[in-house]
Amino acid sequence: MSTTSETAATEAYELVIVSNRLPVDRVVDESGQASWRPSPGGLVTALQPVMRAEDGVWVGWAGVADEEIEPFEADGINILPVALSEQELQEYYEGFSNDTLWPLYHDVIAQPSYHREWWESYVQVNRRFADAAAGAAAHGAVVWVHDYQLQLVPAMLREVRPDLVIGFFNHIPFPPYGIYSQLPWRRQIIDGLLGADVIGFQRVADAGNFSRAVRRLKGYETRGPIIEVPIDSDDPEAGSHRHVTTNRHGGLVRTVLARAFPISIDAEQYQSLARRPDIRARAAEIREELGNPETIMLGVDRLDYTKGIGHRLKAFGELLRDGRIDVEDVTLVQVASPSRERVETYRQLRDEIELTVGRINGDYATLGHTAVAYLHHGYPREEMVALYLAADVMLVTALRDGMNLVAKEYVATRVDEDGVLVLSEFAGASDELRQALLINPHDIEGLKDTILQAIAMPKRDRVRRMRALRKKVLTNDVARWSASFLDALTRSAHGDHPLQDPPVNRR
Repeated sequence: MSTTSETAATEAYELVIVSNRLPVDRVVDESGQASWRPSPGGLVTALQPVMRAEDGVWVGWAGVADEEIEPFEADGINILPVALSEQELQEYYEGFSNDTLWPLYHDVIAQPSYHREWWESYVQVNRRFADAAAGAAAHGAVVWVHDYQLQLVPAMLREVRPDLVIGFFNHIPFPPYGIYSQLPWRRQIIDGLLGADVIGFQRVADAGNFSRAVRRLKGYETRGPIIEVPIDSDDPEAGSHRHVTTNRHGGLVRTVLARAFPISIDAEQYQSLARRPDIRARAAEIREELGNPETIMLGVDRLDYTKGIGHRLKAFGELLRDGRIDVEDVTLVQVASPSRERVETYRQLRDEIELTVGRINGDYATLGHTAVAYLHHGYPREEMVALYLAADVMLVTALRDGMNLVAKEYVATRVDEDGVLVLSEFAGASDELRQALLINPHDIEGLKDTILQAIAMPKRDRVRRMRALRKKVLTNDVARWSASFLDALTRSAHGDHPLQDPPVNRR
């Protein structure tokens, strides 16, 4: 990757992307020389072409604590690092973001922790991100803020730069009001998000949950996806805000668009990888290494309590116990990439999963066939595509998930139009991928029956379902997602807040 030390902060940019992490990771070679490489992930893939075309700047943390890093350029993208101390990482990131907001927004699957010092750190860090974005943005620029770590940034930006066009996208669920209302700082978060002109969510239900929270906590009126935020007519800045109009009572309001923009993947890239002879050969090799069972089932997740890995293992273990499947015929491959291992809840989860895997293998594995092949590390994309091609059944049993891109990756990879996707109805992907076998992961008996249905499904039914799934994923790819959101923001810049869904360029 090429990098230069050009100072991005001295320039003013028409497009500013703000996220907790930068789109690059720092790597240090054996000689101690540091360099930057692109981060894996759909967000970087989606926005990289736009950033290059617009000569934008990306604001985020570089992944290294207690270190000031000068702005630089990497692969045609201007990078503006934001510094975080080790204490801020513990309080803002591991604390408030991942031990307060994450469990709360995922339906309290784990109990959230509420600490005032974490909240204070969250406010402080959000202010730093907002200041960095404000300093880099040209007059009237588009600023797109991402995810739950930075929910206060939109209002902070609007306070100092009402000329900006501000978008926010929430990559995780937004919970129902009965759950959200537990948050001691519930009003402050709502106020922070309402600083945006356009607020995007993964699901229609998430956008509805947000609008209900606004009505309950703020009393603001909503019309479909439009939220009316009152403006003080005596405010000298009132006229400089965008979308200022009068409501039905004659008061001044600023309109905010809050609706679903479901994220996706670079489907063409996965298709291309799936057609490579070396990757197809690797898929055959994986089946051979597993003893060539009749059916390979696959789970691919971050090791997180929201993913339902334990439920999946319980159902699989009971099917073996009851003799409804045989270890000689069916193998489960579980990839569980490390996640937040400094957080105690995640360390406990790892111990529980590994204990369960050990018990199943101890009870049912034979010398020639392992019941569960458990892999606690990440893999490069090429190896993941080979695993997807090798798997007859993909198990996505999330208890709560904003989207779950693994489900879409599996579908995009299946250029052979074969394979069965078992998908939790609590993952955002289930709104689009209706031809999957949809399950409630809490219903272990129902999950077991669906697994058996997937194993026994005739090929003509597999092909029919997969064709429909692939059409959806290939049509609604990540480029279309970013285009639809940026189109809404661009139209917002021209004072247009349509009630209908924004049009997207057909490709």
